[in-house]
Amino acid sequence: MAKAKKSKRKSSVRRATRSTRSTRAASSDAIALLKADHREVEELFEQFASTGSDSRKQDLARKVCQALKVHTQIEAEIFYPSFLQATDEEDIHHEAEIEHQGATRLIEDVEASGPDDEYFDAKVKVLSEMIKHHVNEEEKRDGMFAKARQSDMNLEEIGERLASRKAEIMSEMQGPQQTRSSRNSRKTARAGVGTPLRGISTAHR
Repeated sequence: MAKAKKSKRKSSVRRATRSTRSTRAASSDAIALLKADHREVEELFEQFASTGSDSRKQDLARKVCQALKVHTQIEAEIFYPSFLQATDEEDIHHEAEIEHQGATRLIEDVEASGPDDEYFDAKVKVLSEMIKHHVNEEEKRDGMFAKARQSDMNLEEIGERLASRKAEIMSEMQGPQQTRSSRNSRKTARAGVGTPLRGISTAHR
């Protein structure tokens, strides 16, 4: 009985170890990371489509554009070159690059626009459809991701590089935003110094 219990415990430990390793592999896998980005952007597009608030739309459009810029950059810098080298699938690679170029132009257009532009919603809608097509091309059964898994690409190592570069780019993007926010706060504070509050009498000066 004691030996049987020990055997069961060892078996449970082995299963738990394998599960932990599998979880770690999935979290650092390049394709898992890129698919997670896809789901994040899809959710943002859905939120944009369901809100009627202009300020909310502006914020969601900004988040969509930032997420897409980071995603397309790490794909172009790391994943696409590795895919082409490992598979020689030039058609798939080149089509993905061209789709990125089209998306980048529309992202810039959306960023320069806003809810006061009568074409703003249409621009975001078209961008959403463009990204939906691009995602389908990458994730379909015989698409880029499937062929990447069939190749000798080291997806865990590439995933780690993607995650590291993603964090670096996001940090670079947040820096200027924080600087602008700080400047605006200082301007607001200076503007308020020495300004009498409305409704307060100054007769006793």
